[in-house]
Amino acid sequence: MNTKYLDVIKAPVVTEKAAYMGQENIYQFFVDPKANKTEIKLAIEKIFNVKVEDIRTVNVHPKKRRVGRYTGLTNRKKKAIVKLAPGQTIELS
Repeated sequence: MNTKYLDVIKAPVVTEKAAYMGQENIYQFFVDPKANKTEIKLAIEKIFNVKVEDIRTVNVHPKKRRVGRYTGLTNRKKKAIVKLAPGQTIELS
């Protein structure tokens, strides 16, 4: 497996809502903010050996955080919502 595909996909989104969507054959991943839908689709298909049907992306804006008197922002993220072809699944455990 080529390492460039592993650089595109950062981590799966692990929430109750993402787990519920997994039952509907829809999975969520944090991806590289510079990646486009074509790169994300190729990476998912190569890493997990599945057929991607649809991709939606969301730019997750940074949140304000305070440490003492200093304020700053968390890192920005990009989330990909991936729908797989019928009969295909991804094991995230």
